[in-house]
Amino acid sequence: MIGTGVIGASWAALFLAHGHDVAAADPAPGAQDALREAVAACWPALERAGLAEGASPDRLVFTADPATAADGASFVQESGPERPEAKDLLFAALDEAAPPGTVLASSSSGITPSRIQRACARHPERVLVGHPFHPPHLIPLVEVVPGERTGEEAVRTAMEVYASLGRRPVRVRKELTGHLANRLQAALWREAYHLVESGAASVADLDAVIAHGPGLRWALLGPFANQHLSGGSGGIARVLRHLGPPTEEIWDDLGAPRLTPGLAEAVTSGVAAALDGVDMTALVAERDDLLQRLITAKAATTTLGGTP
Repeated sequence: MIGTGVIGASWAALFLAHGHDVAAADPAPGAQDALREAVAACWPALERAGLAEGASPDRLVFTADPATAADGASFVQESGPERPEAKDLLFAALDEAAPPGTVLASSSSGITPSRIQRACARHPERVLVGHPFHPPHLIPLVEVVPGERTGEEAVRTAMEVYASLGRRPVRVRKELTGHLANRLQAALWREAYHLVESGAASVADLDAVIAHGPGLRWALLGPFANQHLSGGSGGIARVLRHLGPPTEEIWDDLGAPRLTPGLAEAVTSGVAAALDGVDMTALVAERDDLLQRLITAKAATTTLGGTP
């Protein structure tokens, strides 16, 4: 584990829970204590989900040096600063230190694997992006993004490693800014911000629209499967025939907001008003508990647990 901030620490806890030895590296002052505290905070949820035989936080070792952590590693997950120059320094060191067949996966949400590969003179073919969703120890999705020089063996290995951790890896077949999930989120956020800016709804009401409406279905099935079910016996073909033109009218009417100071203030104050008096620690704890129970329940179904 290279980089032990919020994402890296969550990754570390997940690998430990599945019975792996984890060598973590982060040069930041106090990083080791912060990492061990974060793993301890994640551990109860991982225990409820079920630990692998021999799983223990005691199998975590720490060093300030990324090359030392990568030396002899069977898999490397990098979650360092989201800056190209920082990735260059890290991956040049990792490329030198890690065994030749070891996959070097980056958690990057915005830097493409082809850009990261430039720093790897020895083995660029084992470099790819393995982008998780926060928090990785709970959310199953991992977007696996190969770069221009990534070999199929590295992709296959990464998919297998993430699946062995109980994750749901999805291969991204084209390098895109934001990969897949962040682009879909950005599309929703774009219209939500437009609706606030236009005065169509409050921040609280828009959150309610998603949390108590389509978001409930989206937690179970993706957009195309949900559309298919809404078409009855005719499925998605019927939906497209009958609702295609109205949908295009909505597409044409969607907004294109910019994050002006005024809009940023409107959203910030709207969130503050909506959450006024809410115990944020309790909110996060309840969210994570319910999220874990939902994931467990989905996995126990005959169809929903394995559907795209």
